[in-house]
Amino acid sequence: MTDRPYASAPGGLPPQTQLLSDRAVFTDAYAVIPRGVMADIVTSYLPFWDKTRLWVISRPLSGFAETFSQYIMEVAPGGGSDGPEPDAEAEGVLFVTAGEISLSLAATTYTLAPGGYAYIPPAAEWTLRSTGAEPARFHWIRKRYEKVEGLDTPTAFVSSDQEIEPIPMPGTEGKWATTRFVEPTDLRHDMHVNIVTLQPGAVIPFAETHVMEHGLYVLEGKAVYRLNRDWVEVEAGDYMWLRAFCPQACYAGGPGPFRYLLYKDVNRHMKLGRP
Repeated sequence: MTDRPYASAPGGLPPQTQLLSDRAVFTDAYAVIPRGVMADIVTSYLPFWDKTRLWVISRPLSGFAETFSQYIMEVAPGGGSDGPEPDAEAEGVLFVTAGEISLSLAATTYTLAPGGYAYIPPAAEWTLRSTGAEPARFHWIRKRYEKVEGLDTPTAFVSSDQEIEPIPMPGTEGKWATTRFVEPTDLRHDMHVNIVTLQPGAVIPFAETHVMEHGLYVLEGKAVYRLNRDWVEVEAGDYMWLRAFCPQACYAGGPGPFRYLLYKDVNRHMKLGRP
């Protein structure tokens, strides 16, 4: 697979002349955060991370998506953390969209460039530094790992978009395919973070309605997405956040592929009653 473009949060601040109307929307079934609202004034900072800022694009909310959080991290050259994760029960996935990072994980140091992917199990010791000439940008998806007696905790691994051959969906002639970083039958994993690719004109031809929560960050291209009862236009750099059972479908548009990074929770019993 050749190198691809990966959208990142633009930062900056719109001019005073820009119209207020935008595509941002938050409903009881889904949210759309367009790339244009990921400005400097909505960034945050984290303890024990230096030369770093981030956009929080999802977090657990009661009555909405409750299983995960997702950050877009921006780490200036030389910045990073020697103590990045404060929660020993949290697992994570990193996906690099710009720059270069050095990741020390499981007693091995890796260099990740755009398209680089890392799975970090709970209680793992890891460090991260931005080692390129430009700021590194990457997604950090975090979930409280659901341990199951009799199943081992997943082991750490590093991969990349370029290394994995997309798997076509049946009957689509390869027009709709998924880059899977974890085997679906590996029940140690309670979340999947994959890349979905639809070629121009391809569709998700039915309204998927299921229990998995989703975070969908558009890496490339544009499409019209059906969310609950609404059709919304999305493009590279936009983010969609879907609660359980939100109907969803898609028409891919534009001259090139439509690709997005997809989170979903999987492989566990539903919790019964209130905690």
